[in-house]
Amino acid sequence: MTTSSHSDLTPASWRDTVFNRAVLAAALGNFVNIYDLLLFSVVRIQSLTSLGVAENELLDVGVRLLNLQMLGMLIGGLLWGVVADRIGRMTVLFASVAMYSVANIANAYVTNVEWYGALRFLAGVGLAGELGASITMVSEALPRLTRGLGTSFVAGIGVTGAILAAVMSLHSDWQTCYLVGGILGLVALGARLPLGETAMFAHMMELKQIRRGQWASLFTDSQRLKRFARCVLLGMPIWFVIGILATFSPEICRALGATGVVIAGDSILYFYIGMSTGCLLAGLLSQRWRSRRRAVIIMICTMLAVFAAFLSIKQASPELYYAVFVGLGLCCGYWALFVTIPAEQFGTNLRATVATSVPNILRGSVVILTLAVEALTRPIGLMGAIVAVGLSCFVLSFFGFWRLSESFGRDLDFFEQ
Repeated sequence: MTTSSHSDLTPASWRDTVFNRAVLAAALGNFVNIYDLLLFSVVRIQSLTSLGVAENELLDVGVRLLNLQMLGMLIGGLLWGVVADRIGRMTVLFASVAMYSVANIANAYVTNVEWYGALRFLAGVGLAGELGASITMVSEALPRLTRGLGTSFVAGIGVTGAILAAVMSLHSDWQTCYLVGGILGLVALGARLPLGETAMFAHMMELKQIRRGQWASLFTDSQRLKRFARCVLLGMPIWFVIGILATFSPEICRALGATGVVIAGDSILYFYIGMSTGCLLAGLLSQRWRSRRRAVIIMICTMLAVFAAFLSIKQASPELYYAVFVGLGLCCGYWALFVTIPAEQFGTNLRATVATSVPNILRGSVVILTLAVEALTRPIGLMGAIVAVGLSCFVLSFFGFWRLSESFGRDLDFFEQ
């Protein structure tokens, strides 16, 4: 049992947690990962126009390429987690980072949409491995009462990578943006060279009878499957806001009657400014309250209110819509807890499998979300589709929250049987 004191929030605990070598390396890696992950959303219109895509096809082609990237992340999420539990977290970090870095460098030299899509798919597969393996290592390396501070720092610093992507797109061409992303990935790879596996993983490797990274074990036990499903559903509103509202903000705000042009890159920039602060806030609230659940549900409910306000703002200036995206980003800061909770819910022999697959299944869900928006736009219009899909995501998150066990301060040195 944890106590009600807040001694773990002292300056010394922050210093020991944040300046841990594994935390700093994970923060840098996640920064680059988010930069590359969101880069296509930022340069979608600029890059596709450069490749000769007609204006009336930008949305459809953009959705198709985004879906390819997210499909790659879904496949990678299923692959890398198993590898991390069976062979090692560091193996996944090196292989996945190298893969998406090379793919992004190659993206700078594409000359047609087909190659663009193929490389976004490969980059997606690579991008899937970084976050889950990093969060798993940080969770296993830090003391149980302060690990939330470390994972929140990793998530908070990581999402600022999207801010760099947005700024880069405003001051350079899309090819340079991809080159910078690839080079930064290789730098992040070098920063991990001194790191080794965690003590928990090393101990598990000594126990030959422990079965590691068994995907099937998630489906052979109903309680374990429910735990897994709850973790996924908990984050549905986050990727609805990122993958739908922010990415396609030009079209959505135009439908709301915006008095000026809303730029996707600016929407993403302001959203992630809010989200970087929100991640740190979520970690702090969870630490103060000794509860992941309480912090998560408050931020989800607040996000729902901001989403409703966004839909009610008609014929407003782009600046007002950007301000709403800051608010949405702040609420989406529970992403820091969303990526931490799966690592705390499962044993060491299945931890990386779940921690890697959960955020990538969520990211991959954008394929379903975009297809749903497209299908519903025909009968009920774009805004009707946005409302229907958005509310569905919030309802699913409430189902995920329901009966999700509290994991704050849980000892992670255990195995799934």
